[in-house]
Amino acid sequence: MTVVLEFPHRATVGRVANDPVPLNPAASEAGRIAELATDAAVGVAFADGHEWALEEAYRRWGALIHTVALRATGSAHDADDVAQSVFVSAWRGRHRYSPDRAALPAWLLGITKRRIADHWDARSREQRRIEAAGHASESVPQSEESVEQVADRVLIADELSRLDQPQRQIMELAFFDDLTHHQISERLAMPLGTVKGHIRRSLIRLRSRLEVDGVAV
Repeated sequence: MTVVLEFPHRATVGRVANDPVPLNPAASEAGRIAELATDAAVGVAFADGHEWALEEAYRRWGALIHTVALRATGSAHDADDVAQSVFVSAWRGRHRYSPDRAALPAWLLGITKRRIADHWDARSREQRRIEAAGHASESVPQSEESVEQVADRVLIADELSRLDQPQRQIMELAFFDDLTHHQISERLAMPLGTVKGHIRRSLIRLRSRLEVDGVAV
């Protein structure tokens, strides 16, 4: 199977199995099933090796993976390579994925963090070779900690975007603007109890989706 992953700046092709026919689930019954499947159902199908689940996973979370890689590497080209590697590695290693232990996007984020770390390790080795040859070189700007922070921030932002209004606006004010419950209540002209109720329900939902990847909310 050949999977074509299209990113904002270019397309890359990864060979992840032996079937030479490209996936096209949108034109098949599998595609209709994929569109209706819950995230959890896609994860189970992915672990079971159903090919439509790979393309559906990319459709749902490819942009998230690419955004994390882009923010961590600062290069669209490098982000394309990292994202491509993530989905190829995930599909080849799908036997190691357990839907009961982690949500699929969280598992993909874990692979993304490792691939970004591999990217900077490779850059560090190249920098040392250049320095050994007596040439000036650019410093490597990223650390493993900053990669973790970027991944967590983007993952939380992605999850917040899935909330309905007014929960999304309330949580964005709390997370990104660092407003207190009272300040949110005043800004939105909303009763304080209503604000607290929305935040409590939203946090329960976010925790259930993010705690498997160790993201603190």
